[in-house]
Amino acid sequence: MAERKQAPTEIIIRGAKAHNLKSIDVDIPLGKLVAVAGVSGSGKSSLALGIVYAEGSRRYLEALSTYTRRRITQAARADVDEIRHVPAALALHQRPGIPGVRSTFGTSSELLNSLRLLFSRLGSHVCPNGHRCPPSMDVALMVPTHCHVCGTEFCGPSAEQMAFNSEGACPTCAGTGVVRTVDETSLVPDESLSIDQGAVAPWQALMWSLMKDIARDMGVRTDVPFCELTAKERDIVFHGPAEKRHILYVNEKTNTAGEMDFTYYSAVHTVENALAKVKDEKGMKRVEKFLRESVCSDCGGSRLNEKVRSTILAGKNLAEATAMTLDELIAWVWHVPETLPDSLRPMAGSIIAAFMDNAKRLKDLGLGYLSLDRASATLSTGERQRVQLARAVRNETTGVLYVLDEPSIGLHPSNIDGLLSVLDNLLEDGNSVLLVDHDVRLLRHADHLIELGPLAGRDGGTLLAQGALDSVTREPASKIAPFLMGEGEMAVRERLHPRELFHFGRLSMETAPLHTVHALKVDVPKSRLTVVTGVSGSGKTTLVLESLIPALAAHCAGEKLPVHVRSIKAEGITRVNLIDASPIGINIRSTVATYSGVLDDLRKLYADTESAKALRLNAGAFSYNTGSLRCATCDGTGRISLDVQFLPDVTVDCPDCEGSRYCDEARKVLWRPEHGEKTLSLPDVMSMTVREAMAVFATNKRIFGKLATLDGLGLGYLTLGEDTPALSGGEAQRLKLSSEMGRPQSDSVFVFDEPTIGLHPLDVRVLLSVFDRLVRAGATVIVIEHDLDVIANADYVIDMGPGGGQDGGRIVAFGTPSEIKSCRESITGSYL
Repeated sequence: MAERKQAPTEIIIRGAKAHNLKSIDVDIPLGKLVAVAGVSGSGKSSLALGIVYAEGSRRYLEALSTYTRRRITQAARADVDEIRHVPAALALHQRPGIPGVRSTFGTSSELLNSLRLLFSRLGSHVCPNGHRCPPSMDVALMVPTHCHVCGTEFCGPSAEQMAFNSEGACPTCAGTGVVRTVDETSLVPDESLSIDQGAVAPWQALMWSLMKDIARDMGVRTDVPFCELTAKERDIVFHGPAEKRHILYVNEKTNTAGEMDFTYYSAVHTVENALAKVKDEKGMKRVEKFLRESVCSDCGGSRLNEKVRSTILAGKNLAEATAMTLDELIAWVWHVPETLPDSLRPMAGSIIAAFMDNAKRLKDLGLGYLSLDRASATLSTGERQRVQLARAVRNETTGVLYVLDEPSIGLHPSNIDGLLSVLDNLLEDGNSVLLVDHDVRLLRHADHLIELGPLAGRDGGTLLAQGALDSVTREPASKIAPFLMGEGEMAVRERLHPRELFHFGRLSMETAPLHTVHALKVDVPKSRLTVVTGVSGSGKTTLVLESLIPALAAHCAGEKLPVHVRSIKAEGITRVNLIDASPIGINIRSTVATYSGVLDDLRKLYADTESAKALRLNAGAFSYNTGSLRCATCDGTGRISLDVQFLPDVTVDCPDCEGSRYCDEARKVLWRPEHGEKTLSLPDVMSMTVREAMAVFATNKRIFGKLATLDGLGLGYLTLGEDTPALSGGEAQRLKLSSEMGRPQSDSVFVFDEPTIGLHPLDVRVLLSVFDRLVRAGATVIVIEHDLDVIANADYVIDMGPGGGQDGGRIVAFGTPSEIKSCRESITGSYL
């Protein structure tokens, strides 16, 4: 028998050129944990996702038939000279899509499958005549159950029949747990107007204005302020009967009279009718402003119908079981077998083993505080990613390459151990793991490290180091080495004495209980950097995003406080700004130059040149969205989409403008820098990085000032023409700040939600300098964060906890980082 060739031990990559990668050569060991490090924008995701994952998934799909492939969204070939031995790949992206209304933590984690099976096979079901029958093997054996009271035979529900996404759904809310009803307070927003003036909003937006004429015919005065109508008139407007009326009317557009038989639609009926006819998102947006969403009164929000809720197991029904947190549910499930007859215990053990295997991984990843009935759409990005990760491990595949994009997002330091355990499980099953991350503990755990850099954008994309941890730490060019060896200094901001904290005053808030958060009294020092910390589910989001921000916004606008906020004191505060990581803009027409306002100044600059005046071009002509100089082929987007029949559409740089967005005529309009010899066109400038453009516009105070602000925010490597929707979360957050820098901020509160997402430890230093500039300008800066460097550099820390869910919701500790560090009850303090 011929000797077999040895199996490949590494993925071989030669000439990787995706995005800013500079034709690098990399070898990635198989069957190992391989980490990719580097500053933001250095090319990490380009290598891991743009090359390795793109080729692994594409090659797997190419093995399928053409007929099958045309029904699947396919990726184009990765921009690489050669890549060999890449396994089938699965990617766990940094930002999983937001699930629909029918998804819960139980369904997305698949825990609910085991739980429904447990209730179906082992529960005590109710016969059609209302008699409770003891647990039996009948459902498992697929035979009818015989009621021992009335003798009726019936079939117990299968696990599928207990699902709220099928037969088990509550008929009132259709398995969503919520019902939409008309909010009557929204129907007449301004009662000082008369009906003739448009007081009844739904008649203006959703129904013929003819309703005014019919209401008048029914005895309602339409020419007086709505607030003066009698109770009877108001009842006709809101709830009047759907009577058919013969009316004379005048067409407002043509001023011609006519007569017609028309059915009266009251304001409430108008909204209900429009809701029933909604077919798309656009239609829903027209109606939803008149609706109130509330918990379904029939199922209590459980989504399950009465029949499903009638089955009892170990003293609980399925609705009650899914309302428990995972920690509580695990404890309850363990005791289920002891409530059952001996004959059913082996089957219970088998189902429970499958449930526990899944539940343990989710608990290890720090999700024990979530209840199974929690809507998936309300989970944070980090929580959704960890559900995705646990599901990948549970599949027990082998030979698969898992590509993870920053799995530590949203994880408290105490949850990193659970993540490391999950990664080890993937490797033990014979898989390979390639992860992009900045968390030093994760990087230290890697078998092999690849570092890209040295900087971002055009200054990145080169290979700085690769190999085992000890070889990378000896590499002089490595940026991450000092942090891997624990030599990177943590505290870089000046320490304040506790007596100085409230020198500029304080924001004070008092709340009632909300979700799992107890009633709170909280003080935040003004013009300081405050960091809110705590494990996942401890109440940080509820405290800051659901309480403090809405309360401050209401205070600034002089409006009513949120129901659960008892009081807010914020003397001198007139603005509150939430700086989150949501993408900027929705399409590629938004660029760094347009968002920062630099392009407006550039258009005026070029319109003032001699060549522009000779061609009679004004500033508007230089707009790549609407101006005459935009490229006609791509309509100023810089991209075109090619239809290649059975293969996926391919988006490429426009062949005529080469991605610049401008036509050839724009290149003829030239401007010469004051101290430069070379003339430049606007497309030339748009292709420059912020830092390159700063050198060119050093004498133009207005343009240079905006560019310097971007550079000071650590964004000097971005090109002016870069699409803003493609920026990372951290880049988007800092770009949003660009218009706020350099102005007095003593009346402002800035709230940042996990701003270190995607940031290298060196980038965190830049972020801290940004916070420092805001604080020095008088701003009150509040940050929700897990990053220990940011926490250590705070002026004031509010630590929530001590645990998540029911075990959290309290302020465990508050004070300077040193005071938090010495608090025994603070989990965060133990890691500082």
